[in-house]
Amino acid sequence: MSGPGRLTLCAAVATLCAAGALLPLVQPFDWLVEATILLAIVSGVGALTRRVAPARPLTIGAQALVGVLLLTLLFAPGQAVLGLLPGPDAVAEFGRLVQDGVRDAGRYATPAPVTPGIRLLLVAGVLLIGLVVDALAVSYRSAAPAGLPLLALYSVAAGLSQGGAGWLLFLVAAAGYLLLLLAEGRDRLSRWGRVFGGTGTGRPGGSGAAAGGPALAPVRTGRRIGALALGIALVVPAALPSLGGGLIGAPAGGSGPGGGGGTISAVNPLVSLQNSLNQPEDKEVLNYRTTASDTRDMYLRIVALDQFDGTAWKPSERTVTDVPDRLPDPPGLSGQVAATSINTSVSTAAWYAQNWLPLPYPASKVDITGRWRFEPTGRTLVGDRGQTTRGVQYQVESLQVRPTAKQLAAAPPPPARLTHEYTKVPDSLPPVVHEKARTVTRGARTPYDKAVKLQDWFALSGGFTYNPHVSAGSGSEAIARFLEDKEGFCVHFSFSMAAMARTLGIPSRVAVGFTPGTPQSDGTTSVSLKDAHAWPELYFQGIGWTRFEPTPSRGSTPDYTLPGQGSTTVDPGDREPAPSQSATAPDAPSTAPSCVPGERRRGPGAACAASPVQAGEGPPDDGRSPWPVLAIGLVGLLVLLLLAVPLLWRIRMRSRRLAGGDAAGTLDAWRELLDTGWDFGILPDDSLTPRKAAARIVRIGELPPDAAGAAHRVAAAVEQTLYAPQPRPAAGLAADVRHVHAGLRAAAGRALRLRARLAPRSAARLARACAARWSDLVLRCTTGGPATAARRAAAALRPGRQRA
Repeated sequence: MSGPGRLTLCAAVATLCAAGALLPLVQPFDWLVEATILLAIVSGVGALTRRVAPARPLTIGAQALVGVLLLTLLFAPGQAVLGLLPGPDAVAEFGRLVQDGVRDAGRYATPAPVTPGIRLLLVAGVLLIGLVVDALAVSYRSAAPAGLPLLALYSVAAGLSQGGAGWLLFLVAAAGYLLLLLAEGRDRLSRWGRVFGGTGTGRPGGSGAAAGGPALAPVRTGRRIGALALGIALVVPAALPSLGGGLIGAPAGGSGPGGGGGTISAVNPLVSLQNSLNQPEDKEVLNYRTTASDTRDMYLRIVALDQFDGTAWKPSERTVTDVPDRLPDPPGLSGQVAATSINTSVSTAAWYAQNWLPLPYPASKVDITGRWRFEPTGRTLVGDRGQTTRGVQYQVESLQVRPTAKQLAAAPPPPARLTHEYTKVPDSLPPVVHEKARTVTRGARTPYDKAVKLQDWFALSGGFTYNPHVSAGSGSEAIARFLEDKEGFCVHFSFSMAAMARTLGIPSRVAVGFTPGTPQSDGTTSVSLKDAHAWPELYFQGIGWTRFEPTPSRGSTPDYTLPGQGSTTVDPGDREPAPSQSATAPDAPSTAPSCVPGERRRGPGAACAASPVQAGEGPPDDGRSPWPVLAIGLVGLLVLLLLAVPLLWRIRMRSRRLAGGDAAGTLDAWRELLDTGWDFGILPDDSLTPRKAAARIVRIGELPPDAAGAAHRVAAAVEQTLYAPQPRPAAGLAADVRHVHAGLRAAAGRALRLRARLAPRSAARLARACAARWSDLVLRCTTGGPATAARRAAAALRPGRQRA
């Protein structure tokens, strides 16, 4: 590889090493693959342009043009002219993506999802830095200043990372920069031979630096810039202020301290719920005024516990966002289900301080002041930087969803990804839990029928007793003990029903919050510590997360689970069709059949309206990553190319050898004749003369007379070229070689013909040539100069080989 080519490769590698510091900021990491491919193409364009036109601005311009075209092809093909040329629409699309990327970067906590906007910022940023580094290090031959854009890339990534980018990523970035400096040094040596110092010691050919004198000015400058860049890379990330959990200064939320006795902690509901229920003095937690005509379903939800690891139920760690003006539509809710919009005003007590906001489910809009963040999957609001519920007032617009038993029984299967996530149970779960679930639900045909049987078994027919003084316990064994002792409080009932539903393949989780409370004479409703509660939520496609009440003497039993609410027998034609798996998140709300894609109904009888963007969702994902398929395809293509290399090489060599007509063409025709025989199993013998070698091919290959005569004519032409004082020109050698090839092919069997065609033995020459090139490359790297020059110099120093 030439000096500029080596520098180009090292510049690209250094850029990618520095870009590695961005990996902790986002997930997944497939954007780096795209950036690597685009950077390789742009670097290759620069290398080709430098060979054709040495003008530096022309090279940089060509690289920038190709980079813009590649970004257009990747991010705005639908708006571009011919899918490649950026027109006004493509420029507008880029502007929109940049705005979305900046907004998403400030919205998501790290690691943030790779939304289209963030992906554009990452790929375009790495490509821009790579272009600048390539221009400085390769076009202008100044590798030391090229460390400054690398420093900028690393420092930004390290400053935005929580806890810095880490020493390993710093070492990778520094190694890439040092590799670039080393490549530039070798390139200088290869072009100058030896370095002459400006203030040498007087010895011919000695450099000042080598002899103990001062280093060259460029070398001193490079060392200083390199040391300065590495030093700044270490100091700047440490000096940058903390930027919070957001990608660009947005706080993560959810870390503020909760306070006060008798509060409910979403992290440990088993202990805190029991403490709240067993308080000697019942205190008001909050009161609310609502437009709902019936408050029996006004459960105030604090947090959803969706992860059961065998020790406890707890909420999954998810990213939070700014609270949007309107919350996204509830997951899985169809326009076919009756839903009434209500408004509720809530005031919390001055002593009640915890960082999760009680909300009726599902909330559509929350009007509240303070530092609050929104967790989209659980649809909860969490305080940020110490924000709590102490003495707050807020307005909530929510939906009262009223499904029928028939709609629940007719619910189609939920998305596979959602089912996989919310039906996980630990391996430590005792088998009695699943066995008891199957026993209780025997005869039930639909998930809804099974859920109702589980609820009724706990609340009515199973012989369970409500007792808030029972030890809560934890883990899978606590559920088994509860099923045996049949005594506990809401945590036991909700946790056990959710776990049993998961063993039956029904997506489930546990909600923690408050029951509706007690109506007051002034029209408000008071919620106290005694109203602290936990209940299971089961998912039904078309309805969404649905409340059940297995705890006896607590809360209210949902109307859709009561007897006489409509037959649950469903004809096949009455079942709602399963919604198609769109590119949105797996628990995205389904769309009414009469609405076009991208629209949904707000309620029964309402007109279709555009569905708002899910504010907390990541990039579109259908659960099937294209990268494994792409990787398998690339590996298969690579294998096919490797298998086709011998065939393609022989075709190319045969064409080149049989194209000449001079003395060199005669020798090429002879080599092709020997390789043709080699392909058909006749190994060349260098000890034979051309005449005897041709006779050997005729004998072993069993050539017919006309093909044998062609072989002898080629051998005679070679002897004329090598030994005659005045060689006579030979004509028709290419036709003679082809005639010999046809004769060998006709005499060979089918297997030998396929072998000679697809896997020619003479391709061993290609392997030998590659080995020779590799040895030349190794020698060049070890000596710092061309391998051929080093070999000639060594040969010239051998005894008897020196020339005057």
